[in-house]
Amino acid sequence: MGGQVLRLQDVGVRRDGAALIRGIDWAVNEDERWVVIGPNGAGKTTLLQVAATLLFPSEGAVEVLGERIGQTDVFDLRPRIGLASSALAEKVPAEEKVIDLVLTASYAILGRWTEEYDSHDVTRAVELIDMMGVAHLIRRRFGTLSEGERKRVQIARALMPDPELLLLDEPAAGLDLGGREDLVRRLGTLAGDYRSPTMVLVTHHVEEIPSGFTHAMLLRHGSVVTQGPIEHVMTADNLSRTFGVPLVLERNSHGRWYARPQ
Repeated sequence: MGGQVLRLQDVGVRRDGAALIRGIDWAVNEDERWVVIGPNGAGKTTLLQVAATLLFPSEGAVEVLGERIGQTDVFDLRPRIGLASSALAEKVPAEEKVIDLVLTASYAILGRWTEEYDSHDVTRAVELIDMMGVAHLIRRRFGTLSEGERKRVQIARALMPDPELLLLDEPAAGLDLGGREDLVRRLGTLAGDYRSPTMVLVTHHVEEIPSGFTHAMLLRHGSVVTQGPIEHVMTADNLSRTFGVPLVLERNSHGRWYARPQ
């Protein structure tokens, strides 16, 4: 087991008097790949924002990459964390070229100005764009991309600074079946590479869990239903309690999960 990357102790987030998450105890180690699953409104994105240091907890203690939130400069911490989310995509200038969007991640900025990038940075950006299957879009403007293409470019950008922690907020949302399967396969390859960062992926579809993920947390109404090694957590009973409907759960020979109503 590797060193601890994330540690949350009795963490809660309140907004306008409502608890978005409550009583979260969670530890993530560097050699783990986590999926956080739950219905809409369960608190998944809130939890990911806390892990990304974008949201401070209302109560409890948070440590990210060995640093205690509230006692460290999060602006020094954030370049060590890769984040891909639809909220981030909305801030990208429509005219930004794909290659520049990925390159600017080295400086944790959006929008290319007059920065100079060395050949190593450019080579890395091109390799990541190719790894995500969008090399043919390298000179295209972000505003002209499809939803699926945007998701892939975002993940390449999130990986650009060689982060120690990679956070993916519903990376397959809005994709058609072919696009989803291709992206999930690529994420499975990434998860299986020992050189990859610790990964946390949020979704509300078990079909979007890539192979190679080791741990799972189930969330409902802002609280943890259960968490731990994925083969123990991912049961029909646990999933039925999480989503409030009787479900049948299956896993195929490639390590992919499928759920359907009973």
